[in-house]
Amino acid sequence: MENYTYNSLTLQMEGLRVTETNKYPIFLFLLLAYMFILIANLGILILIWKEKSLHQPMYLLFCNLSVNDVMGNSLLVPRVLSDIMVPPSERFIHYYECLVQAFTTHMFGTNAHTVLMAMAFDRYVAICNPLRYATIMNGTMVIKLTVSAWGVAFVLVAILLGMTIRLNRCRTLITNPYCDNASIFKLSCENVYANNVYGLTFTVVLLTASIGCVVLTYFKITAACLTSKSKSLNSKALKTCSTHLCLYLMMLVSGFVLIILHRFPQYAEYRKIAAIMFNVVPGSLNPLIYGLQKIGAIMFHVVPGSLNPLIYGLQSKEIHK
Repeated sequence: MENYTYNSLTLQMEGLRVTETNKYPIFLFLLLAYMFILIANLGILILIWKEKSLHQPMYLLFCNLSVNDVMGNSLLVPRVLSDIMVPPSERFIHYYECLVQAFTTHMFGTNAHTVLMAMAFDRYVAICNPLRYATIMNGTMVIKLTVSAWGVAFVLVAILLGMTIRLNRCRTLITNPYCDNASIFKLSCENVYANNVYGLTFTVVLLTASIGCVVLTYFKITAACLTSKSKSLNSKALKTCSTHLCLYLMMLVSGFVLIILHRFPQYAEYRKIAAIMFNVVPGSLNPLIYGLQKIGAIMFHVVPGSLNPLIYGLQSKEIHK
């Protein structure tokens, strides 16, 4: 008869199966990726905060993605790095730390969708209602969109984890590189039918709302561009929307890869790697892709302001010689 340990506060993390040969390259890759995520995202936040010309809805909404990337990776990557350097038999995690990690992980994924939906609405107003953009996308609207994005994600994830916390646990092994809702409720020997139903409903509703919002938004933006003869409008739409769409598709593809691999138990190690990449890849590429546009905008405002006094100052000296 199998022995069970009920409601143990000490859990064992299976983590990645790494050998002595490849654990150091993997450790170095994840460490450098994490450092880049922190530096790039915090750098963009500081630049947008300091440059008043960038205090616009599009840039302010993007700040939510940077905060989300830093938050999601800061409670995941350091733990994975520490687990890589110890044998599987010594990878232990406290139950409450596991819950916090699971909550943060699901907030990261859900928030990515809700924030990008808010950014899609901003692009729709900018392209389809340019004359009313300043009126609609005022400071109050930006705050409402931000609070709604984080609030909806918080409520959905809180219910998800709340249904799992009520279960008694009879196992201690987390078969994942980090804690998430599924790996925690799989520790229970009780009926988890309700958890599976809510988890599936949660995923379907989120993806349907997210994809539906983006598709509808870009359909209307495309229609507005096709009916407009303005080259400046089409250029603006291509410049701003292509970046947003690239971020969305990147997040969607990495999420779908993870969901698909869950259906194939024989590819468990690939699923673990995909689970880590789901956090690391968007967190690394979001500031890189979106930041190029921001840095260009910053240079457009900062460089002339810095060089004009210097140029005119030199010219004035020459005149008075």
